Amino acid sequence: MKLHTTLILVIVWLGVFALRTAEGSVASQSMRKLSCVNLSAQKVDIRSIVSYEKQKVPVEAVMFITANGIRICVHPDQKWVQSAIKRVERRRTARRR
Repeated sequence: MKLHTTLILVIVWLGVFALRTAEGSVASQSMRKLSCVNLSAQKVDIRSIVSYEKQKVPVEAVMFITANGIRICVHPDQKWVQSAIKRVERRRTARRR
């Protein structure tokens, strides 16, 4: 009976250990808090954009962040999107000087 109880405790302990190890490895990966799933068809005022992030998963998109903190996801191949990215990059390089 003692061997049976000890064996059960060891199995439970190994299960808990394996679960904790798996949670730690997943939690330690840096993951984006917000990502684009749906893309907006609306054109955003380029002057209000302060930053952007590119993403490939779950959809290819550019997330623009406005001065008010609003996040707008758009398709990266649109001409105005490329212009907005260039404008943000020019402002970033001007600040570094």
